[in-house]
Amino acid sequence: MVSKWEKFFREKMIKIFTEKDQVIDIGGSLRVLEGRGNRYDKSRQWLKPYIDRVDYKILDPVPDYNPDLVEDIHNLSFKDNTIDAYICIAVLEHVENPIKAVQEMYRTLKKGGYCFVYVPFLYYYHAEVGYYKDYWRFTRDTIDNIFKDFSQVEVCNVRGAVETWFKLSPLGKYNFVSHIGRFLDKVLRKESSRQTSGYHIFAIK
Repeated sequence: MVSKWEKFFREKMIKIFTEKDQVIDIGGSLRVLEGRGNRYDKSRQWLKPYIDRVDYKILDPVPDYNPDLVEDIHNLSFKDNTIDAYICIAVLEHVENPIKAVQEMYRTLKKGGYCFVYVPFLYYYHAEVGYYKDYWRFTRDTIDNIFKDFSQVEVCNVRGAVETWFKLSPLGKYNFVSHIGRFLDKVLRKESSRQTSGYHIFAIK
């Protein structure tokens, strides 16, 4: 069963890669290209034909994982209103000032530019020694605040309350447990609960 947030992710990725010519992947978290970024995700290979048709660049604060651009998200070198689209997945919890980071993406996006972001809320600690720390978690109120300058913002829960609870437990590593939690969320109408693992955000400047 494909989840609501997986459908949201796929729909927005297709929209970005078919409607924009230039995409900056901050942190390289699409994980589509082997040897680029600290991980590779085979399940996202469906994105490769879309990536091939645009000017796709990976931006990272360190050169270790072969990014195209080595930059600090707090102080992007791009001029105002010059970037078509940003993808920023599971990055903002690892930066010292996520408010400033969002402001920088907003500043450098063209009017009508797209920004796809994932942030965690009820999620386990996940720093990586020598690469990044783990500073923040984001409630829905925080999202509404830091994306308030965008003209349009869509937000989609990633997991409902029950599946989130299972995910945080020692049982979270078993896929069948997640499916049980997903079923219970649907039955109990907890899919849109504010007690969620995190949020997908699609914002338009």
